[in-house]
Amino acid sequence: MRQDLIDQAYDVMRHNDRGTYTVPTHGLYPFQWNWDSALSALGFAHFDESRAWTELETLFAHQWDDGMVPHIIFHKEDDGYFPGADVWRTGRPVPTSGITQPPVAGFAMRRIFDRSREKEAVIDRVRALLPKVHAWHRWFHASRDPQAAGLVAVIHPWETGRDNSVDWDDAFTRVPVEGVEPFQRRDTSHTDPAHRPTDEQYKRYVYLLQLFRGLGWDNSRLHDASPFQVVDPGFNAILIRSCADLAVLAQELGETDIARESRAFADRGIDAMESLWDEGLGQYACFDRIKDALVQSPSIGGLLAAFCAIPAGRAACIARRIEALAHSARFMVPSHDPLAPDYDGKRYWRGPVWLVVNYMIADGLHAAGQTEIARRIASDSLRLIEQSGFAEYYDPMTGEACGGGNFTWTAAMVIEFLKL
Repeated sequence: MRQDLIDQAYDVMRHNDRGTYTVPTHGLYPFQWNWDSALSALGFAHFDESRAWTELETLFAHQWDDGMVPHIIFHKEDDGYFPGADVWRTGRPVPTSGITQPPVAGFAMRRIFDRSREKEAVIDRVRALLPKVHAWHRWFHASRDPQAAGLVAVIHPWETGRDNSVDWDDAFTRVPVEGVEPFQRRDTSHTDPAHRPTDEQYKRYVYLLQLFRGLGWDNSRLHDASPFQVVDPGFNAILIRSCADLAVLAQELGETDIARESRAFADRGIDAMESLWDEGLGQYACFDRIKDALVQSPSIGGLLAAFCAIPAGRAACIARRIEALAHSARFMVPSHDPLAPDYDGKRYWRGPVWLVVNYMIADGLHAAGQTEIARRIASDSLRLIEQSGFAEYYDPMTGEACGGGNFTWTAAMVIEFLKL
């Protein structure tokens, strides 16, 4: 175990700790982000379990009445980020955004509790969080799966966390740029613009925000109103895994109704995932609900599907797919196939390696018995840290650090990889 790297990771997390919540990194992301917080809690749990639960409690303290958990909580004013609370205008007592993010909290809760050495001391905190996480899962199925197909759609690329993935390019052509209010980006003042989404993409992000804001952030209307309705296999795998883990945790704590409904959500989702399998790509693919077709894009979203309990044969196919990618990239796992014409190794989610996704893919593949490729992913992740530090993401060819530095969830994943 590399104690020096673990100590450095602890320092990064402490540096970005704001007491009851964590920022992803100073400057570039000055607020609390949803899935960042849940994954960062895994890191906190290794050296301060109480602080890990506080991270999750702070996140769910800002849950909406309908069950949604927003993707950003604006605890303090900071004009270093766009779009800020003044653009979202969601009318919350503590300002938040009006969309959500991958619901990884259920997974994080179970993992932290399973490892806890002080279960009796935290059990009341876990019991209080259980119905909140379950309400969020129910919200997804009520608001984003209107046909009860078992899979949910995202209505804005920011909800996936993979903001500028190639997966969204075709669907984004339906999102107009006319009528978008003038804005000034802040992200490109903190990091290299060549590492970030383009201005044209930002116009479409803002168009969708304005559309939803004009509908009063009414989640009963937003899905059908959005010109962007995409079923992302990676996003759904996270939801399915969190439902399955919440079912186990709820059963252990005697919350049988939550356990039963959570297990049903997970089982139905696993069955429905088969509809996203693309034999030609050798992996899962996104599905465009408006176009009624799979999206022909060899991105990491289809590999992240391994995070949930997909059939063993599918997990083996994903392992082979990653092994094939290893022939064209030095570091696993690139967020887009380097041989594809739209690959860009430094631009956010169009090619770079992200440790959080590496962690989830490796975790799922290890559980499926694909241990060799899981070890390779973990090894590559740590090589990136040793070469380039705790960056937001990395060029899969050179290992160059890209985006923000001293990144919280990167540090948390390093602790996870080294402590396992």
